[in-house]
Amino acid sequence: MRLTGRLERYMLARTLGGVGSALAVITAVIVLVQFVDLSRQVGVRADIGPGQLFGLTLLRAPSVIQILLPFVFLFGVIAAYVGLNRKSELVAMRAAGVSAWRFILPSAMVAFLTGVVTVTAINPLAAALNARFELDRARMMENYLPGAPKDIWLRQGDETNQIVIHASSRDMAEGVVHLHGVSLFVYQKDQAGRPQFKRRLEAADARLMPGFWQLQDVREATAGENSVHSDSLSIRSTLDAESAMERFASPDAIAFWRLPAAIRLTEQAGFSANGYKLRFHQLLATPILFAAMSVLAAAFSLRLARLGGLAGLAGAGVALGFVVFFFDQFAGALAKGDIIPLYAAAWAPPVVALLSGLTLLCYTEDG
Repeated sequence: MRLTGRLERYMLARTLGGVGSALAVITAVIVLVQFVDLSRQVGVRADIGPGQLFGLTLLRAPSVIQILLPFVFLFGVIAAYVGLNRKSELVAMRAAGVSAWRFILPSAMVAFLTGVVTVTAINPLAAALNARFELDRARMMENYLPGAPKDIWLRQGDETNQIVIHASSRDMAEGVVHLHGVSLFVYQKDQAGRPQFKRRLEAADARLMPGFWQLQDVREATAGENSVHSDSLSIRSTLDAESAMERFASPDAIAFWRLPAAIRLTEQAGFSANGYKLRFHQLLATPILFAAMSVLAAAFSLRLARLGGLAGLAGAGVALGFVVFFFDQFAGALAKGDIIPLYAAAWAPPVVALLSGLTLLCYTEDG
């Protein structure tokens, strides 16, 4: 048992080494590509230096790396097991009667746990850095196209009211929602749940405070009545600064822990929350996807080197990994178009990939 523990730790260390090397290579490529892309998009249009561009690149890179993490496990595990195979270490283990399941299981478990950490910790950090990236890039680019439209649309609601908010512009301040040239269209739900127009408010400025909008220089108009002017007015809000800023972001840019609140607020406002629900379930399925990539990589790397064809088999594993990734993306696109259920789109690709890897392992190991 002691020898088995050493063997499993050795296999785990080799696997982590391969995954770490793959992560380093992919990170370097992503940073290089992002730096060149930002130099083309921002560097030629704003007066910024290489240091600021590199800072933007570092803010953006974690979000891209997070998308490509399944390939990190695919490439890293294949590299680790192919290296062990070429040195005949796998042959020695199999000759000693060690089942492939014994040294593949730790790698799969580490991949699964890494997926959990990615979803619960790395994803919120990447979302925060990406939000900072969007804010900094907007500040740098705000004077490049002064005539570009800057209209802002928000919507909030609860069980009785819905408010549509339009603004001509907003201040670029982190954690602050300050709108200018604001129009608020207030609707009240009838007994059937249909929104009925109640009143309209025009304000020069609106600042989102905890639990309410603080309006300045307000003119309020109700159907069939004269408009009323007020220097200031407070309107109850179901949004906070972070959830309001999320209205400007895609579901992929919202942190995992914020998605349930985003789903609830979006549905209360009368919008479809399918995009947020799909992203939430895709994140929940991420640990299974990582484990599936690890199992698939190991299954395609166990062929004995002396039998030949190991490089071709490893290449087939890489190709299958790309198929799984694009299958996942394609299923997500179908779910966004309401063609297939979002639960199937989120869970089917990783589950099918995991079952495929286990089936191949059963065929390889047990005949």
